Amino acid sequence: MLRLLPLSLSAQCRSGGPPSHRCFVDGGSPSQRTGPGLLANNGVRVRVRRRALRGADVQPDTPPSRRDGDKPLHADAEQVEGSGVDLLDSVRKLLLEDAEPGEEEQGQFPKRWAIVFLCFSAFLLCNMDRVNMSIAIMPMSAEYGWNPQTVGLIQSSFFWGYLLTQIAGGIWADKVGGKTVLGFGVIWWSVATALTPVAAKLGLPFLLVVRAFMGIGEGVAMPAMNNILSKWVPVSERSRSLALVYSGMYLGSVTGLAFSPFLIHKFGWPSVFYSFGSLGTVWFVTWAAKAYSTPLEDPGISAEEKKLIISQITSGEPVTTIPWGVILSKPPVWALIACHFCHNWGTFILLTWMPTYYNQVLKFNLTESSLFCVLPWLTMAISANVGGWIADTLVSRGTSVTTVRKIMQSIGFLGPAFFLSQLSHIDSPALAVLCMACSQGSDAFSQSGLYSNHQDIGPRYAGVLLGLSNTAGVLAGVFGTAATGYILQHGSWDDVFKLSVTLYLVGTVIWNLFSTGEKIID
Repeated sequence: MLRLLPLSLSAQCRSGGPPSHRCFVDGGSPSQRTGPGLLANNGVRVRVRRRALRGADVQPDTPPSRRDGDKPLHADAEQVEGSGVDLLDSVRKLLLEDAEPGEEEQGQFPKRWAIVFLCFSAFLLCNMDRVNMSIAIMPMSAEYGWNPQTVGLIQSSFFWGYLLTQIAGGIWADKVGGKTVLGFGVIWWSVATALTPVAAKLGLPFLLVVRAFMGIGEGVAMPAMNNILSKWVPVSERSRSLALVYSGMYLGSVTGLAFSPFLIHKFGWPSVFYSFGSLGTVWFVTWAAKAYSTPLEDPGISAEEKKLIISQITSGEPVTTIPWGVILSKPPVWALIACHFCHNWGTFILLTWMPTYYNQVLKFNLTESSLFCVLPWLTMAISANVGGWIADTLVSRGTSVTTVRKIMQSIGFLGPAFFLSQLSHIDSPALAVLCMACSQGSDAFSQSGLYSNHQDIGPRYAGVLLGLSNTAGVLAGVFGTAATGYILQHGSWDDVFKLSVTLYLVGTVIWNLFSTGEKIID
């Protein structure tokens, strides 16, 4: 309860002021109380509950100890001042009980951003565990005598499981909550990563099964993350939160490509899988203790932050049934699926075939090719976060979500289309690498376009929607990678880039005609 310090213990002892004025615990004067607010020491105005003070809330001007002769005045003053911090904390808690939605308690790190950071960490591990095989496969194939066809089979086995759990993971996340599903995914793929050396020693069939199992775990990650952020992140922060999480994937690739050669050289190729896999266990312990599927389930979240989140999102309760007929009848859903396919066709080709392009066309050696392969990932990590902040700034300034999504995705399509179309006219290796980096950098603006759109059009079914569109995206990667090999046998790199540019342009048209940033599925 709001308590007033006695004059004799505060103002009178310090300044000798007249006994007709009372001194408030925050040290302010009555003139500082303007309207319904109270100006605290930190300069932040907080709302005060309008209610009458009871007799117990106010102390008399003359303390009982002076009337009864129990203690001298200065002893009382020291006792009250000693508890000033406790009183101030109690008053602040009381004042913040009636804070309006959007007013957050000062000095407390937002819990929603702790969830975002944990998702970022999960995606960092996701790509670390995925790309380590691309480095370790070289000493493994030398040790076990694998030919290129066997190496291709091992690399593709990951996608067998990855494809299976895209939609299933989305359904599961929307029904039971993103915390359970993402936690399962990380611990599952981490165990599979750690078992890879054991499976390789047992034989090729065991290795293929373990790699497929790893794909099963990573397949649920994106739908589960999309579900949990749809419950935790307000629309005004959606783009930059998703951009940060997806940049974890890009930085995970950089980290995996950077540390894998060092570990292999020092400790042998099995060390890559053991060390990377063990990190997932550390993450899971933190996730299990700190994360919740919705802010409504979190007992540690502040009332102010909970009000802010709930005021901008739909119900956080899991769904019981999936309205497939409604979902598949919406043109924006099909636009999302088609554009995800167009986007991933070009992205997977660049990321899969880039080392070969550097080596065959630009004549870089293997070390140089590996070094330059890191550059696009770094560019994407930076650009994704820049695009996220731009998108959220536009939304906060009144630009419609639909317009923002169309602008950002148009950059994500037209930027790569332009830079790839210039490669056939460039002879300088340095300029070619720059074009590749700019292509991928502009591509990362898609994180604030189609990758944010699942939560816009159907926040309660964000996991399912992501599972649907990402299934098309994975198929684009599988077919696009295979088609590129066929084209290079019968054509040239110019033909590869022309096909990617064509799909980027088709995606731009579809997106601007049929996409929306409004909620269309309840």
